Amino acid sequence: MRQVIVYPGEDGYWVAECPSLAGCISQGQTREEAVKNIREAIDGYIAALREDNLPVPEDHFDALLVAV
Repeated sequence: MRQVIVYPGEDGYWVAECPSLAGCISQGQTREEAVKNIREAIDGYIAALREDNLPVPEDHFDALLVAV
């Protein structure tokens, strides 16, 4: 399980990123497509780490909503 942040991008696409995997970002025309795409990106990211015998970072991201 990985925490993912999903938000509307400036170009009308939805952006999805996984903070515990540096640089693991994807997008989609809809929120649902962005979530589908980030799942694929996470799977590929972890597979590449394992292929290279590198450690897979734990998901230690803590979300906090702050009112300003």
